[in-house]
Amino acid sequence: MQPLQPLAIHLVSLGCPKNLVDSEVILGRIGAEGFVVAQQPEDADILMVNTCGFIESAKAESIEAILELVRLKEKDPAKRVVVAGCLGQRYPEELAKEIPEIDAIVGMSEYPRMPEILGGLMEEVRQQRRIHVGNASHPAWSEDSRLRLTPRHSAYLKISEGCDNPCTFCSIPSFRGRFRSKSPEFIVNEARELVANGTREINLISQDLTSYGLDIDGEFLLPDIMEKLDAVDGIDWIRLLYTYPYKFSDAMIDAVANLDRVIPYIDMPIQHIDDTMLRRMGRRLGEDGTRDLFRRMRERVPELVLRTTFIVGFPGETREQFEKLVHFVEENKLERVGVFPWSPEEGTPAEKLPGRIDEDEVQARIEELMLAQQQVAFDWNRSRIGSEVDVLIDEICPESASTLGRSYAEAPEIDSIIRLPEGVAGVGEMVRCTITETDDYDLVAEPLRCSEEI
Repeated sequence: MQPLQPLAIHLVSLGCPKNLVDSEVILGRIGAEGFVVAQQPEDADILMVNTCGFIESAKAESIEAILELVRLKEKDPAKRVVVAGCLGQRYPEELAKEIPEIDAIVGMSEYPRMPEILGGLMEEVRQQRRIHVGNASHPAWSEDSRLRLTPRHSAYLKISEGCDNPCTFCSIPSFRGRFRSKSPEFIVNEARELVANGTREINLISQDLTSYGLDIDGEFLLPDIMEKLDAVDGIDWIRLLYTYPYKFSDAMIDAVANLDRVIPYIDMPIQHIDDTMLRRMGRRLGEDGTRDLFRRMRERVPELVLRTTFIVGFPGETREQFEKLVHFVEENKLERVGVFPWSPEEGTPAEKLPGRIDEDEVQARIEELMLAQQQVAFDWNRSRIGSEVDVLIDEICPESASTLGRSYAEAPEIDSIIRLPEGVAGVGEMVRCTITETDDYDLVAEPLRCSEEI
């Protein structure tokens, strides 16, 4: 339903890159139907937040964002408040009851109807229902015509929805649904559209990249989709974010090693290394399999950068099991590591497990593990001094007289940066550089030459 006059929408996007893509799709769809985007909430008719519902801290952030929009509505009762995303999908009835000022709660399956839902909100006498939440396992549709929220030179491309893995700590399948692969045609067409709009770095995302294609014809087709994207003219970097270690095959490793545009960067959360902890977490690959997989990846992919995450303080984790994890980090020299405390997620098997660990002890373990990783990261950074890398420019910082960018070894948003002198290139340009020094986790570089503007 197209509004009689242009309505202004202000959208707050929270959570992971998958949520960010959803926000871009929403904005693109409503823009095509005559809505306009308001940069400031005060200028909007409709205030929307795309929420995250993964862990307690993310849920708390989402609730606070909702309440902030409600406070704006209290100052201007003509405004409408809309809640979309994971929290809305997971707790629609609870949100409607506890925060009656919310005008609509929209689940992911209803995003194609977003223009109709938003248009109906402004009617003086509204008969429509407040909750629009359907089956979380909706088909994986095309996500083209997005209104981009990232810089145009770097984009996320979602290749599947949902997850079928049995991780006992994770609630995502309950609100993101079963695993569904997007068709190869959709993915390639979206990549071409992104490139036409100036994108040169495509970051493949999913809850589980490794399983791509399994629901299409029973085969793991990640190498095939990487090959199809590698053939798209205009892409410089294709990066794999969130690969699941179980069934990460030699064919997948070889695709990373041999395809020109697929960079040697693999994000693969393994969560722990102790077999007992991995079984309690519901992970499908044990210590021996993980070590063998990492060995094969290192052997086959020159200059590989491995990123992983660990959960510390999972119920029953002993001091010995934790120290085993610390030693694994020290021995394997992982370039990128994230560490998170376990949190009891409602409805997950781990929520009922005995052996919860004191919060102070969990924080102490996190600090100990991160100190071990810090030494690995600093040593690796020092080893890169004198090497030549291509740096993609993300930002110009006049206040510090510097230019900020990343090599293939730094994923957007989550990894460190490379600092160059001011004026060497514009945002979206690729610059060949020599790394000259380190600055803790970050690097400093000097340019050798600049490419043409995109």
